[in-house]
Amino acid sequence: MEGLMGSSQITQIPTHCRQSDLLPSVPAFSLRFARASYRSHFRMKNHTNKSFSPIVASVQRLEETSVPSRYNNTQPSKGVLELWRNANAVCFDVDSTVCVDEGIDELAEFCGAGKAVAEWTARAMSGSVPFEDALAARLSLFNPSLSQVQEFLEKRPPRLSPGIDELVKKLKANNKDVFLISGGFRQMINPVSSILGIPPKNIFANQLLFGSSGEFLGFDKSEPTSRSGGKAKAVEQLRKAHNYKALVMIGDGATDLEARKHGGADLFVCYAGVQLRAAVAGDADWLVFNFKDLISSLD
Repeated sequence: MEGLMGSSQITQIPTHCRQSDLLPSVPAFSLRFARASYRSHFRMKNHTNKSFSPIVASVQRLEETSVPSRYNNTQPSKGVLELWRNANAVCFDVDSTVCVDEGIDELAEFCGAGKAVAEWTARAMSGSVPFEDALAARLSLFNPSLSQVQEFLEKRPPRLSPGIDELVKKLKANNKDVFLISGGFRQMINPVSSILGIPPKNIFANQLLFGSSGEFLGFDKSEPTSRSGGKAKAVEQLRKAHNYKALVMIGDGATDLEARKHGGADLFVCYAGVQLRAAVAGDADWLVFNFKDLISSLD
């Protein structure tokens, strides 16, 4: 998911979706009460005994021959391959990486405010707007209620990027820890993690807050990903907590690239199978358009 800090050239790649083998039931959520510093609210918690119905999206990718010649990082160096194969942990962005959509834009469209949110996003991406301010402003345009979020999750199952499920399985088979680090919302990412078999404790994401009547209150500002530089902070926390020797970040946006800093990720892989962002792609250690490239390189 691209952060709203700064602007970069974006090439949108069209998607054409087909329903995959659907699991028998739809998402169901229960409520639990929690306290916030300003007043009581409750959050959504997913039942682990329920299955989710994924849609596997078929993405029309850019052919490598159509990629500007200035991208000289589509073939990994020996050092990059060594880091990839020896990594202890791999962290994925969710929006436009694990999934083909931008979650907040999809939710806004479902709630009838898609155009307003998209227009505000376009303005925000042209300036230096702190991520937390941009997030709050976009949410304020449609103030999603609890019932709206629940209905959205039931009617709009996750659309996964082609090959992501196979890649995650391969990484876990190779004894690598897998994490989801997103500026999106945990309520919308929980179904994705359930499909991919990634435990909730391995998710860093924002949390929508609701009042006792289901009214929208805001988002949990204590989450590291609710602020600018949050993904880098999350990666740094993971590294310290688990003493990882080598850690990889995979994503499409500037906030993902930002995670490759001192004390953070050792390697940044730019996934451009959904969106190609020129500035991010050019600075990546490895630019890929298909998760199969990452899968085959693990053999």
